Amino acid sequence: MPADRKREGDGATPAAAMPVRAALLRPDRDLVPPPQLPWRWLRPADGWSDDPADPAYNQPVLHPHPFSAERLWRDDELYDVILVLGWNDRPVVPGRGSAIFWHVAHPDFRPTEGCLATERSVLLHWLPRLSAGMLVAPAA
Repeated sequence: MPADRKREGDGATPAAAMPVRAALLRPDRDLVPPPQLPWRWLRPADGWSDDPADPAYNQPVLHPHPFSAERLWRDDELYDVILVLGWNDRPVVPGRGSAIFWHVAHPDFRPTEGCLATERSVLLHWLPRLSAGMLVAPAA
């Protein structure tokens, strides 16, 4: 989707080069933290606000949260590694889209709700090679 048409809940990935901001990692998945990228361990209460009415829209939050927020601690392994991409974050514009991540793809490679997703091995290959600010973009 053209970046200027990206809206919350449209299920589309913005066609834009986005900087890598940080990594979030499951501590129970035997992962090696990236050496050149800000990172932290995920916690079961971690979430990401996707409600344009939330003052914390498109930012990390903790559950329970009084507004709609995606849960980042998942059992399906898709969010074992989350690379937070710089979309609609400097500044945040309510409704322009939230939680654009690079994460592990579904086994059948079905679409995400707007994120970039690759095989786990590809993501783990790139994780130690990334640094904050490097640009990634969806395939055309």
